[in-house]
Amino acid sequence: MTFCAIFVPDFLLQAVLRSDSALRNRSIALLDGAAPNFHVVAANRSAGLLGVILGMTKAAAAEFAGVEIISRRKDREVSAHAALLDAAWSFSPRVEDTGVDTVLLDLAGLTTLFGSYENIALQIKSRCLALGLGVHVAISANPETARVLACAGPGPTIVPDGQEAQFLKLLPVDLLAPSVELIDVLRQWGVTTCGALAALPVLSLSECVGQEGVRLHAIASGNGQRALILAEPVNLFEESLELDDAVEELEPLSFLLGRLLDQLCARLLARALATRKIFLQLELQPVFEKAFDTSREFLRKRQVSETFECSLTLPRPVQDAKLLLKLLRLRLQSNPPKAPIQKLLMRAEPGRPVAMQTGLFLPGAPDPDKLELTLARIASVVGENNVGFAELLDSHRPGAMRMQKFLGSSSTPSNHKKNEDSKIGFRVMRPPLPVHVTLQDSLPTQVSFRGQTWKVVQASGPWRSSGEWWEENPWQEDAWDLELCAPGGNGKSAASVVYCTVFDALQQKWFVRGSYD
Repeated sequence: MTFCAIFVPDFLLQAVLRSDSALRNRSIALLDGAAPNFHVVAANRSAGLLGVILGMTKAAAAEFAGVEIISRRKDREVSAHAALLDAAWSFSPRVEDTGVDTVLLDLAGLTTLFGSYENIALQIKSRCLALGLGVHVAISANPETARVLACAGPGPTIVPDGQEAQFLKLLPVDLLAPSVELIDVLRQWGVTTCGALAALPVLSLSECVGQEGVRLHAIASGNGQRALILAEPVNLFEESLELDDAVEELEPLSFLLGRLLDQLCARLLARALATRKIFLQLELQPVFEKAFDTSREFLRKRQVSETFECSLTLPRPVQDAKLLLKLLRLRLQSNPPKAPIQKLLMRAEPGRPVAMQTGLFLPGAPDPDKLELTLARIASVVGENNVGFAELLDSHRPGAMRMQKFLGSSSTPSNHKKNEDSKIGFRVMRPPLPVHVTLQDSLPTQVSFRGQTWKVVQASGPWRSSGEWWEENPWQEDAWDLELCAPGGNGKSAASVVYCTVFDALQQKWFVRGSYD
């Protein structure tokens, strides 16, 4: 068996840079701890050249000109670790979640898909870079050797079978992650490299330092063989961003939304997935007018900020971050948040992408994503509740319906078939057209509307219906289907038409509801 180790150097810094790529060319010092004991837990190379060291206090680090002080954000680290796992699962289902900055993969059978191990390592580095993570990659016949070599250098490092000890020989023994007590003992013995540790007699080492020494001796000798503790694939795609300065305008908010959507779509694409629903939660600042209210009750309530929630449901799964950004912008334009935004949380529900194949000699169909964008633009003008298709309500009231959003073809029942025997169409007049009806023996004999008088050839009805008597505006009507004809100009009868005519019993008026084709 062959294993691959993926290690993210300077994980805390990379988690921050992944969320804000504009910081990559700056000197950064990352702070952690509780006030007032903030201290530096990570710093990039340029900050180190200026004099920033780990453990330095916030006040000391702020004295260096050009160093940007950033607080550690656990939510960014969670997202970065999830992206690392997504990159690993995109190559192999057998993945071990070794640490917050390290994962191990079982490469069994992957050479038939990706070719050589060198090609696999290069594709892993490229995939992780697309997710915003620069990684070290090492491949070996045992997982512990791969893990140590990945921590040692950028690679990609490919270890031939039987040469594990040779590759580990010159590496410092600290890469084996021994305990603090064992490090002190090894330093006293003068053991600083893996080769020196592997040269010690294992029986004497066991008597002096116990089983930990035996385990590290096996790793240093290139015999760190063990079974992977496999992690279950998780379909949770969530990204968050907490802001130092609140955002009020739509344009800067769109820039932040685009950053989160790029990260989510990159993770979905790595797992060969798409999204059909985006959920956005915005944490808002407290109301400014109450900012100077120091009462105990207000201070207690102010701990919980108000939130604004928005969701975007699509008719089919997509992977296009730009399309999703345009749709979110239109949604927020029609319903903006009522206060400045200080934190963003975005979650995508994964789904399988829809593969579309057209005929070889057929013209290309319009892109369904463009249709969704057009509908969103219309909805931003006329309102969300006025775009979609009409769904009949469970009521006898004529015209009782509500608007529903368009759904994808996957939501249509498989047994739904078009009724080929249905030949009659009904053209509804909205609003109904007022008419004058002449009755004889309670039967309609003549209808006048649109400046013309029609003779009733045949009448069917009435169909009496009523409902919603408990509401403020009940309804009650008699419906008639009337076949009408008008005298022709040459003395002959014109072609007949069939209209649906109703008598509103509450208004005591006649209306034409529509015509039959």
